[in-house]
Amino acid sequence: MVANNDLLEPASAPARTALVLAGGGARAAYQVGVLRAVAHMLPKDAVSPFQIICGTSAGAFNAAGLAMDPHNFRKSVCRLEYIWKNLHCHNIYHTDFVTITRNIWHWIASLLLGGLGRYNPRALLDNGPLRQLLQRVFDPERLVAAIDSGLLEAISITASGYTSGQNIAFFQGGEHLQGWNRVQRIGVPAKITIDHLLASSAIPLVFPAVHLHREYFGDGSIRQTAPVSPALHLGAEKVLVVGMSRSPDVEPARAKTAEYPPLAQVLGHVLNSAFLDGLEVDLERLLRINNTVRLIPQETRRNANLALHPVDVFVIYPSRELDAIASRHSQDFPPMIRFLLGGLGGMRRRSSVLASYLLFEKAYCRELIRLGYSDTMERRDEMLQFLQRRDNSPPVLVAQPADAG
Repeated sequence: MVANNDLLEPASAPARTALVLAGGGARAAYQVGVLRAVAHMLPKDAVSPFQIICGTSAGAFNAAGLAMDPHNFRKSVCRLEYIWKNLHCHNIYHTDFVTITRNIWHWIASLLLGGLGRYNPRALLDNGPLRQLLQRVFDPERLVAAIDSGLLEAISITASGYTSGQNIAFFQGGEHLQGWNRVQRIGVPAKITIDHLLASSAIPLVFPAVHLHREYFGDGSIRQTAPVSPALHLGAEKVLVVGMSRSPDVEPARAKTAEYPPLAQVLGHVLNSAFLDGLEVDLERLLRINNTVRLIPQETRRNANLALHPVDVFVIYPSRELDAIASRHSQDFPPMIRFLLGGLGGMRRRSSVLASYLLFEKAYCRELIRLGYSDTMERRDEMLQFLQRRDNSPPVLVAQPADAG
């Protein structure tokens, strides 16, 4: 549960603005569309409007890309957009016949022989190409320069420890920032590296875990009960959150079916639970705490020496189901991935959730970027109002997408 002390940051002016980018595999292309719209709302040479940037899973890549160059926000977004618009699955994980076949037989041998000890398979897919991509585009020293410039106060990358079971936010920022320790979630100062990005995006069973410090870490969305909390601990007073599913106010369609769900549909359901549900619950709690704080007069809070203050929250949700978009592009998967997903039942329309996380192909990514741009431009006035508000006790604003039908 998000405790009240997540909101105990002293007020300052102007209000510090945080960007929270959730996880979602290939779905994170939607975030780039949102950022592209924000960049177009600001002057061409504007610095980053976000002093605190928090990323989880694939959102960690976008967070790192923005944080490296806060001096020109539009240029940083353009670099991210170029990468996402030209992605292919083989840029993220091996898709060739030899590698996929070897992985399949490795799993089969392990199951038939009752395990292979230290040689047990670690994941379904080998994300070696992703490390190579990050080595080309990510420079940790640029984070240091960004923080030293004062334009970036902190960057946070979240990962989940397989041994401790803790959800850990690794953050890099000014020396005044302190770590935190809450139930199953802690904040640890660190110098962000490629390993942190890979660990944060290591979807369980799909990609291998990464060894950091004393244990192996996997995807940061796992056991992430409070995705917005790192931003608040790092001093945020305004938070822009980019969601990866339709607004919770939109009732999901419930179709009658007698067919047993294929494995891909079950796995997709598990992924949605890990990537999406925690964010929605945390936002609901945050809004409830905001309403409670506003019931306490500011003078009463000051006299009682309570540094509580409301947190301005702006949320952008996709106006369309991203898995439905993925189902239209599922034939873009490389042949061996289509074969693998087909065996799991993942090429069916109702089982396209898993595909929506793994479809790092440019046609799909470009459509998500367009959707993110369109959804945000429809909220242009609210977005500009949110970015320009400078007080630290504004009304909460949750942006809902227009119904696309």
